[in-house]
Amino acid sequence: MAATVEVPKHHKACVYDKPGTASTKVEMIDTPEPGPGEVLVNLTHSGVCHSDYGIMMNSWKNLPYPTAPGQVGGHEGVGTIAKLGPGAELAGVKIGDRVGVKWISRICGSCLACLEGYDGVCFNQAVSGYYTPGTFQQYVLGPANYVTPIPDSLSSAEAAPMLCAGVTTYAALKRSNAKAGQWVVISGAGGGLGHIACQLGARGMGLRMIGIDAAAKKDLVVSSGAEHFVDLFAHDDDASLTAEVLRLTGGLGAAAVVVCTANNRAYAQAMGLLRFGGTLVCVGMPEGALTPIATAFPNTMCQKMLNITSVAVGNQKEAREVLEFAARGVVRTHLRVEKMEGLTGVFEEMAEGRLMGRVVLDLS
Repeated sequence: MAATVEVPKHHKACVYDKPGTASTKVEMIDTPEPGPGEVLVNLTHSGVCHSDYGIMMNSWKNLPYPTAPGQVGGHEGVGTIAKLGPGAELAGVKIGDRVGVKWISRICGSCLACLEGYDGVCFNQAVSGYYTPGTFQQYVLGPANYVTPIPDSLSSAEAAPMLCAGVTTYAALKRSNAKAGQWVVISGAGGGLGHIACQLGARGMGLRMIGIDAAAKKDLVVSSGAEHFVDLFAHDDDASLTAEVLRLTGGLGAAAVVVCTANNRAYAQAMGLLRFGGTLVCVGMPEGALTPIATAFPNTMCQKMLNITSVAVGNQKEAREVLEFAARGVVRTHLRVEKMEGLTGVFEEMAEGRLMGRVVLDLS
């Protein structure tokens, strides 16, 4: 007889009650039934990402629709499968399996983007926490063939940030084409994505990391594997910061700059930090009016053979790979755990730039 788990008719969820402001509210909502090919996941933990803040605040101007009141946010959820929909067992999952739900919570698997491994731009994707119920709740639906298995040796709190911050920065470092022994600059190195990127680069990929952030985050950045730390606010202008990075890299510049912070100035600084053939990897998505990269001059790019690429999120294969890095202890998120009721305060810290590392919600 198949295992069964008692599922409540209602559960706790943290919703955006006043989109456009930093305001969340814990409510009781109906627990959904899994449809064909779906699983119902009893979530225990969810990471909190800057993307959640952008969606809550309606500050990403490239999104097609404003966030609706009552939206359940979140996209770094970990829990156990509580119920299977018809046919879900064909995906090789069973009740009790521990799985994760990511930013892209569902792909079609058949469009050209999916077939080429570009999960993040699936033409028929669903985004967790944006017009799809997210992971700031105790129960969520997911496709049986797209939830991500969690390694047994990794705690749920530690696994949660890997589902966005981990897989995204891992994919970004791979797409940078930087080789072992080369310099890579992480802009926003003390944030949730940045400190994970430093660890993955230094300890998992043999890269030499330079972190840029506010002075208060220096210890975190250095302990995450950065050989050098550059205090963003110790330099009067961008030319001074550029000169410091060039000095640290022997006058050449870095093979890659990964911009993890959602800041247009960081993008403008990045191009000047690159060596010949270097690559800027866009990760952080600035809020407000869409602004081009100020220093991406075609003449300079041609002369130095520079590249610009981007990462929305990694694919399912990369998600499994980065979780294995975490399970082996190669990367360990600097995190603190908060209850659902503390989410508004976390967003306020994020808005003020005071948040170091990652916050994970305990959804019990």
